[in-house]
Amino acid sequence: MTPLATQQLIDFAYIAAIALFILALRWLSSPATARHGVLAGEIGAAVAVVTTFFNPSLVQFRWIAVGLVVGAIIGVPLGLVPMTAVPQRTAMSHAFGALAAAVIGISEYYTRIPHVTRFEMTEIALEVIIGSLSFTGSLIAAGKLQELLPQRPITYKGQNVVSLSVLGAAVVIALILIVRPTFPLLFPAMVVISLVFGVMLVTPIGGADMPTVISLLNSYVGLSAALLGFVLNAKVLVVAGALDGSSGFILSVIMCKAMNRSFTNVMFGAFGQLQVSAAGKQEERTVRSATPEEAASILASANSVVVVPGYGMAVAQAQHRVRELFDILTRRGVDVKFAIHPVAGRMPGHMNVLLAEADIPYDKLIDMENANSEMPQTDVALVIGANDVTNPAAKTDQGSPIYGMPIIEVDNARTVMVIKRSLNPGFAGIDNPLYYLDKTLMLFGDAKAFVGSIVRELSGGGHEG
Repeated sequence: MTPLATQQLIDFAYIAAIALFILALRWLSSPATARHGVLAGEIGAAVAVVTTFFNPSLVQFRWIAVGLVVGAIIGVPLGLVPMTAVPQRTAMSHAFGALAAAVIGISEYYTRIPHVTRFEMTEIALEVIIGSLSFTGSLIAAGKLQELLPQRPITYKGQNVVSLSVLGAAVVIALILIVRPTFPLLFPAMVVISLVFGVMLVTPIGGADMPTVISLLNSYVGLSAALLGFVLNAKVLVVAGALDGSSGFILSVIMCKAMNRSFTNVMFGAFGQLQVSAAGKQEERTVRSATPEEAASILASANSVVVVPGYGMAVAQAQHRVRELFDILTRRGVDVKFAIHPVAGRMPGHMNVLLAEADIPYDKLIDMENANSEMPQTDVALVIGANDVTNPAAKTDQGSPIYGMPIIEVDNARTVMVIKRSLNPGFAGIDNPLYYLDKTLMLFGDAKAFVGSIVRELSGGGHEG
């Protein structure tokens, strides 16, 4: 085969990979086609990688083979984590992607110096800064999600000024290198400062905002990959990085809108500090609790039930018990639906993934707007571990940190039942007045065990008729 024909085949394969990446994003936008989207993305990535092996500029494959083996050794265990660990695994994936982009950018700088042009230096500097801060930022996010680091924001006076000054120092060094690329000693300083800024960027952010942070870091990694594509003259990497970066940014915008928050508030607002005064009010009020037998009786007599899952369901691995509850209530003629808040859980789409794992029918999942329109006609709203996304203070308390955030308005249902281990505040660090309403019954305990007890009661036939 002639070199021209080989290059044409390579270009065609890259176009096919790009088309698969676009289809993957399109299909991932719906739970019904998400599996097709994942498969399309995997095939597209495989096509791009295999095609690269036929690049005439590759003269040896030894280090590529080493990288593939090391990547497989790390990647396979990461792919086998339980569903509750998917958010932190995703953050680790972002960290590895960012590290790869940063390391390649660093190697390109030292390979091209002293003949690197100003345009190339601009690309390399931007790519290395974004990749480096995304690497350490993703590690901090993974640590918070794994609870190796405190969930609450870690702040100090003037932290935003200090953090932005650190970023400014990295940018100034980058500008110096763009003008005078032959100052190689400045380059490591730029890398180290960028790594430090990544830590300073994510450490002050609370656990409640981790879903948005993960999405935003994904956007950063995509942007870094796109810039790396320009550095390497790899068109498929430019397109893949641009798709990743833009989709991550759009998702971040959607999530900020779902919380009625701005990017600056998410990144620099230290949201999630424990509200002592609000939390203290729970001592002055009482709650009504119920046993599994009482909860089963209420559910059995209902015509419509809306389940609102949250991170408590994920922690307890209760999704399969919830599926059993769905099946038995459906057989009894109860209309059961699942209301999904955009930021429920610890990563975008967390609840959708868990419910899909349990084979909950896609048409039974409804978004926040549709759920709220149906809530006044709903007999029972069953909240499983969701706290902040059902907190009516977002509608009624102008002094609340979450005031104005759209919520799933379970307080409009005829009866509310909340499965929760305790009355402790959620990620936002504030008390939930929902728990003290006359229509609310608290079902204290582990979600998996409590739902299992309800299922056993309903299966026993004691509440038939």
